[in-house]
Amino acid sequence: MRIAVVCYPTFGGSGAVATELAIALAERGHEIHVVSYQIPFRLDRWIPNLTFHSVEISDYPLFRHHPYTLNLTNKLIELVDEYGVEMIHSHYAIPHAHAAWMAREVVRDRGQDVRLACTLHGTDITLVGRARGFLEITRFAIAKQDILTTPSACLANETAEHFGIDVNRIAVIPNFVDLDRFKPGGNEQVARCLRKGADPNSVILTHASNMRPVKHVTDVVRAFAVVRKRMPAVLALAGEGPDLPAAEELARELGVREDLRLLGNSERIEDILQVSDLFFLPSNAESFGLAALEAQACGVPVIGYAAGGLPEVVLDGQSGYLCPVGGDACMGTIAANLLEERDRYAAMCQAARVSAERFAPEGIITRYEQALAKA
Repeated sequence: MRIAVVCYPTFGGSGAVATELAIALAERGHEIHVVSYQIPFRLDRWIPNLTFHSVEISDYPLFRHHPYTLNLTNKLIELVDEYGVEMIHSHYAIPHAHAAWMAREVVRDRGQDVRLACTLHGTDITLVGRARGFLEITRFAIAKQDILTTPSACLANETAEHFGIDVNRIAVIPNFVDLDRFKPGGNEQVARCLRKGADPNSVILTHASNMRPVKHVTDVVRAFAVVRKRMPAVLALAGEGPDLPAAEELARELGVREDLRLLGNSERIEDILQVSDLFFLPSNAESFGLAALEAQACGVPVIGYAAGGLPEVVLDGQSGYLCPVGGDACMGTIAANLLEERDRYAAMCQAARVSAERFAPEGIITRYEQALAKA
């Protein structure tokens, strides 16, 4: 197959999944064209059969905002013309599914055709896509796709409910994790860096996200403060986003700012996860929870909220614990209790890795391959 994979290049689950899938399909012999406005952060090596195409963004003075959707549409048309692309696989509906549909309309007018696939990743359905300024065009664009996929049954059901899509049209294909890259272990130097200035026996608690409101990063800080009262600990926050300043200010108010480690965006998040003792993910709308999966693959139990698709990834009571949304004190207490019961903690670390092995790449990539071939 000749496939154009359209994704966001920034740190986040949709871009990571799209890039890893593109690499895997290229390694299986498919001709893959990755399309975005810059190279995705996980596209970190040369792959035969894989080409990156940058979308040229117009900067004409008349435009108050860059018309990215139109520039992307034009690029997709060029790929059909120049490379014979047979399928456009959009990751995250807005605006990729819209651009793909427009591109198909143009090439059909020329007597060509291209199939459309869209993987919905979460907030394109649960948050942004439902906003009044996007709802109708998003409903239209996803209905025009030849195949729709979601990483969790929860997101498939939400798509059906809020966008009027027959749930039987949606293939649930979970995200996958590189079990060789994300595995138990750890670099002691990384651990020493995170513990610098703190008790050398401090436990390392971690959260990684885009720090947007849906991720509830301030709840992470409150839960950490509960743990910090009971034992030496540091909190590593990996990522950047609008709620990070509020989290930092809350840490000051709670007296734990000196125990925060603000790490920014990291292309080697596995280095941080491998030296972590627990991972917090208290999202109130998590379509899957790729970060939680990667943590579990490193043998790190996950403490989060029982929301969205996260219960399909974290086995409550086995590979981690899930609290009701808003239960930051619950998260903190559960985390501290677990860390104090070393036998139970050790068993849960082993269970976390076993849980992650359910999402080994080989079978999941095959499911994508088969679904795309049938579209």
